[in-house]
Amino acid sequence: MPYAQPLWRSIRDDLRARIKAGLLKPGEKIPTTRELMDQHSTSSATVRRAVDSMIESGELVGRQGLGVFVADTSEQDS
Repeated sequence: MPYAQPLWRSIRDDLRARIKAGLLKPGEKIPTTRELMDQHSTSSATVRRAVDSMIESGELVGRQGLGVFVADTSEQDS
């Protein structure tokens, strides 16, 4: 019987899918921690782990006092 993946990975995969589908565009703010908690019925720690993993990989950018935004990968390519 296969094991379910950790919830933080499901949140990360959901955010990645939204970015790939164009629902979240480069430079756009992602939903708040509270919104993601409500959408996935989980704790803030689980949401933070998903978001932090995407910040570490360069997919998202955190801006102090402003929130977390989809990284503009075209800036990295130039």
